[in-house]
Amino acid sequence: MQRRQFLIGSSAALALTTVPAITRRAAAAGELRVLNWQGYGTDEAWAVEEFSKANGVKVTHDYFNSEQEMLTKLRTSPGTYDVVLINSTFTGQAQSEGLIQPIDTSKIKNFGDLTPTFRDHAYLNIDGKTYGVAWVWGVTSFAYDTAEIKAAPESIQVLWDPAYKGRIGWRDDAIEAVQLAAIATGQDMNNPADMEKVRAKLEALKPQIATFWSSEDEWNKYMQADQFDIAVYWSGSAARSKKAFGLPVEFVVPKEGAIGWFDGLSIATDAPNPDAAHAFIDYMVDPKFYVPWDTNVGAPASANGKANEQLPEDALNRAVLGNADVVKRLQFQAPIPDDRKQEWLDLWQEVKTKIAQ
Repeated sequence: MQRRQFLIGSSAALALTTVPAITRRAAAAGELRVLNWQGYGTDEAWAVEEFSKANGVKVTHDYFNSEQEMLTKLRTSPGTYDVVLINSTFTGQAQSEGLIQPIDTSKIKNFGDLTPTFRDHAYLNIDGKTYGVAWVWGVTSFAYDTAEIKAAPESIQVLWDPAYKGRIGWRDDAIEAVQLAAIATGQDMNNPADMEKVRAKLEALKPQIATFWSSEDEWNKYMQADQFDIAVYWSGSAARSKKAFGLPVEFVVPKEGAIGWFDGLSIATDAPNPDAAHAFIDYMVDPKFYVPWDTNVGAPASANGKANEQLPEDALNRAVLGNADVVKRLQFQAPIPDDRKQEWLDLWQEVKTKIAQ
């Protein structure tokens, strides 16, 4: 009797542990979980609806506000996410920590149409395996209020022009601040040789700054409230501010150059629904998603050249970022060692303190 009771009890315990596992797998087959910045393409309502209907999968999102928060969510919630947006400079770190898995590019039908410069980049391809599918790319520079400024500024030095004293908006981000100051002082933005020149250039912003901003939503609200005439911004966001919010905004890639970057879509390690993840990434790099996104809402440039070619001729991502001479002026972000990041953060905190005094 004791042995039979033990076996019965063991069978019951096995059932209790097995059924939930089956349930989880069944649930995962009908759901796709995406980790991204909020409002960054993958959660466009029309796109989510279109993909869900075509694939029989419910798409749900979770969001982060920084790359470090993204990495933390992947570390602390294994087996939770399927697709994750990762800036290319962080893909290697995510791979080294075992947070993302190799992607079967044969399942990405549009893979061959991606621009080789981004598709085959070493940041996304490690040890012969692809850990990120190049999705979009863009520029960090500045935008200006066309209602106040009629002629487009040509130089990054306009951010320090006394004519715009107290009318400059600046993003509160140490890396961007140092890199823009490095460009303005004619240096390699990823490894400036003279940090004292960078410090002095940033401190010279003191009379210029109207406000610091952190998010696209804040930028739009400040522009609507006429808080600044010129402000550091992202190319895709400038397009959205103009199209989706009707703001009098134009984006500038100055003659000295600007910050270039590109983002990839990755699949998390132990993703509950890897098949749907591959299908979703393929949909995201397809012109049928990208063209309406950029045309109707505003987006960074697509890594799919065929998608950019289908944009209106006057679209920023075709007319400006599609110009080889403009692209040559860009310095693309590279991974930055932790000790250098900390140095830049300390410098930026000191600069902000002086500006606030």
